[in-house]
Amino acid sequence: MKEDQKNFLLFAVIAGVLLFAWPVVTNWLFPQQKQIASTQMVNGKQVAKPTPGTAGPTADSPSTMRDRDVVLAETPRVAIDTPLLKGSINLKGARFDDLVLVDYGQTVAKNSPPVRLLSPGGAKASYFAQFGWQGAGVQAPDQNTIWQASGTKLTPTTPVTLTAKSATGQIFRIELAVDENYMFTIRQTVANVGQAPVSVTPYALVSRGERSTDVDQWAAHVGPMAVSQGAAKYLKWSEVESTPSQFSTTGGWVGYSDHYWLTALVPDQRVPVSIQQRGTTAQTYQADYQLAQALTLEPGKKVTYSSRFFAGAKEVKLLDGYQEKFGISQFDRAIDWGWFGLIEKPIFYYLGWLFRLVGNFGVAIILLTITIRGLLFPIAHKQFESMARMRVIQPKMKALQERHKDDKQRQQQEIMKLYKEEKVNPLAGCLPILLQIPIMFALYKVLLLTIEMRHQPFALWIRDLSAPDPATIINLFGYLHFTPPGFLAIGVVPVLLGVSMYFQMKFNPAPMDEIQKQVFAIMPWMLMFMMAPFAVGLQLYWITSNCITILQQQWLYSRHPVLKQPMKKEAKAK
Repeated sequence: MKEDQKNFLLFAVIAGVLLFAWPVVTNWLFPQQKQIASTQMVNGKQVAKPTPGTAGPTADSPSTMRDRDVVLAETPRVAIDTPLLKGSINLKGARFDDLVLVDYGQTVAKNSPPVRLLSPGGAKASYFAQFGWQGAGVQAPDQNTIWQASGTKLTPTTPVTLTAKSATGQIFRIELAVDENYMFTIRQTVANVGQAPVSVTPYALVSRGERSTDVDQWAAHVGPMAVSQGAAKYLKWSEVESTPSQFSTTGGWVGYSDHYWLTALVPDQRVPVSIQQRGTTAQTYQADYQLAQALTLEPGKKVTYSSRFFAGAKEVKLLDGYQEKFGISQFDRAIDWGWFGLIEKPIFYYLGWLFRLVGNFGVAIILLTITIRGLLFPIAHKQFESMARMRVIQPKMKALQERHKDDKQRQQQEIMKLYKEEKVNPLAGCLPILLQIPIMFALYKVLLLTIEMRHQPFALWIRDLSAPDPATIINLFGYLHFTPPGFLAIGVVPVLLGVSMYFQMKFNPAPMDEIQKQVFAIMPWMLMFMMAPFAVGLQLYWITSNCITILQQQWLYSRHPVLKQPMKKEAKAK
C-alpha cells in the first residue's frame, strides 16, 4: 500500500509539472500568431545596407519615415490590377513597392481591410522588390532613375514595358507581365547603341525594412529562405544579420517567407547565379541575386534576361503548379512541410476535396476522421483480438510468474514461449496509437501551415478552425474583460475533448493496477488543458476520433465478450 501511495504521489507531481509547464512548451514549439489590427503596422526602419565587403546590388536608405499614402503620391506609378492583386509599380527605380492581396482579410471581420504585402521605402514597414543592371563602362539606371512606361496599368492582358536611356549610350528595357494569380514575369533587356563594348549583369533584390510580425517557430518557418542546388535553406533572421548567407547555384530562388505569404525572386533556372541573404543589426534585410558571370555586349548588340517574381499567398496547389509549369526548383518548399510531407500533402489534398464536396471545413475534418478511422479499423480489430487473447491467458501467465518468481530470466523466457504458443502479440494494443501519432501531427501541420485553412469557419462561435477556441470559460466567454493565463484559457471545445476522452477510457476494461486506474482517471482532464492552445480543427479531429472509438468499442466488445469480464485479483499470499 505504501508503495502504491508513493507511486501515486510521484505521478501527481509529474502531472502537475506537465500541466503548468505545458504552456511554456507549446509557446516554444507552437507559438500563436499575433493578431494584427486592421491598420496597425510596427514602426518601420531603414532598408537593408550591405555588410562591408559584400558584393551585390543594394537598395537606398531613406532618411525620414512618412505616411504611406504620402510616399505613394510622391512618384509616378503604373497601377497593378489583377483578380487577386491591387497596387502599383514605382517608376522611380522600377520598384514593386505597393501591393495588397484582395482575397485575404487581415482579420475574420467582414469589413477587414485586405492584407498588405509590399510597402514603399520611406514608409513604415517598407518591403519592396527592384530589378536592374550593374556593369563596367556603363551608367546603369539606379534607384533615382525615372523610367518611362508604355502603359498606365499592368493587368493579365496588358503587359507594360519600362524604358530608360543612359548617358553612356545604352537603352534599358524592363518588360513586365503578370498572370491571374501572383506571378510576375520580368524580361530585362539592354541594347548597346554606344561606340564601345560594355560589361553588364542583371540583378534583382527584395528589401525588407523590418522582421515579419509572424512568429518563426519550430513547426513552421518564418524568415529568410533560399533554394540552392536543389535544397531548401530555412534561415533565421539573426543568422543573416551576423553573417551574409551566400550560395552559388543553377536553379533555385531567394526571398522571404511569412506564415502565409511569400516574396520570391526566381532567376532563370538554366543560368548560374549568385544568391544571398543579408541583414543588419538594425533588423533590416535584403535578398538578392545576380549572374555568376557578367555579359559582354558589343556595340549594336542587345541581350535579354528573363526572370520571375512571386508576391502573394502560399497556396499549395498554386506553388505546386508553378513548380511544374516553370520548372522552379523546390518551389513547394516555400511551405515548411518538414519530415511528414509525404503524409501531410495527401491529407491536405483529400481534406480540400472533402471541403469542395460539403462546403464546410469543420465537416470536412469530421469526414476525414471517419475515413482515417475506417482505414485503421482492421488494426483496431486485431488489437481487440490480441487483448482478448491476453485476457484468456492471464491465469497461465500468473502461474508462470509464481512458478519462476525467483528466476526472472526463466520467467521471461516462459512468458515469451506462451505468447508464441497462443499467438499473442503484447504490443498489438500500441499499434493504433503509434499510427495515430504521425497522422495527428500531419493534420496539425496542415491546419497550421496551409492558408486554405486560414479563417475557415465551422459553426456557431468557431470562426477560424486554424486558431484555438476563443470561447474561454474562465472569463465567461469574453464577458469579463480580462485574458486568462495560458494554462487556464480553456474553451468549450477542449472541455468536449476531455469529456469524450473520459467516456472513451471509461468504456475500456478497467485495469487491475490501482495506479493505472488513477492515471486513466486524470489523463482526460490533463489532455483538456494540454490541447487548449491548439487549433480547433485538430481538437475537432480528436473529439470525432474519440466518439468513433466508443462506437467501435461497443461493437468489438460484442464480438469479444471476454474483455468485459472484470479481471480477478490475485489472492494475497498468506
